[in-house]
Amino acid sequence: MSKKTKKIDMERIEKAVNEILIAVGEDVEREGLKDTPKRVARMYKELLGGMQENPEVHMKSVFTENYSVIVLLRDIPFYSVCEHHLMPFIGSAHVAYIPSGTILGVSKLARIVDCFARRLQTQERLTYQIADFLMGKLKPQGVAVILEASHSCMTIRGIKKPGSVMVTSALRGIFLKDSRTRSEVLSLMHKSN
Repeated sequence: MSKKTKKIDMERIEKAVNEILIAVGEDVEREGLKDTPKRVARMYKELLGGMQENPEVHMKSVFTENYSVIVLLRDIPFYSVCEHHLMPFIGSAHVAYIPSGTILGVSKLARIVDCFARRLQTQERLTYQIADFLMGKLKPQGVAVILEASHSCMTIRGIKKPGSVMVTSALRGIFLKDSRTRSEVLSLMHKSN
């Protein structure tokens, strides 16, 4: 977590949202909008809560285990907020690693994805952050991360291409160096249910 990270200033968000509503020509005293600034502030606190969270708290469930083949958690739902338009992108993460004597509690993989996703992000950076964090902290033989997401900044505004999905990947260690291992993990990640 960055040393520059500050606590979310709910009051400031409320004032800013109120100003936006006025700027777009709305009546901020209208019944449906009276509490909107408060609701939006709470929403940002929830959506961007990962900025206040240190992903290392999820590394407490590491266990010694003599297991040295692929561990994969597939289809992890996630949401994030695009830093370019402050609009959500929503998708699935597939995270795999090959242990080097230690394994991580399975729910912790999903928690790590959420921790990094719940920040102002680009999908590319999010993919690398998850892979680099796991590689650095778990010290596995390799890490593979694939994110598939639909970006509302592209589907409902701008080019307006609903149904489009962006795919990003990060391969580390043996998944990057060994083509057979890479092929195996990619095949497992894309098996249909």
